Amino acid sequence: MKKYFYGMMLLVVAFSTQAQDKISKNAKYTFEVNGNCEQCQKRIQKAAFSVDGVKMASWSLETHEMTVIINEERCSLLEVKKAIANVGHDTKDVKANDEVYEKLHACCQYERE
Repeated sequence: MKKYFYGMMLLVVAFSTQAQDKISKNAKYTFEVNGNCEQCQKRIQKAAFSVDGVKMASWSLETHEMTVIINEERCSLLEVKKAIANVGHDTKDVKANDEVYEKLHACCQYERE
């Protein structure tokens, strides 16, 4: 009976260790993304979610802050920023192509640095 009990305890410890490893692969980041309106919000969030490995993406219209949770084994923060720039929105690290920016709706064109 003791062997059965110790065997079950060993399984519980093994499974809990694996669960902790999976959690540690995810990382949360916050960074600024330029934009003006709800259309921008939808576009920015959609671009972030297009990157394989993004678990959560939320852009605040008021603060212009993007919060993402990514699986760092599947993507990097730089990949997320590049995807956002590819739809016309600048971050500090990655700037959108001028041609893509010019195609944004007039209300979505923000003052560029």
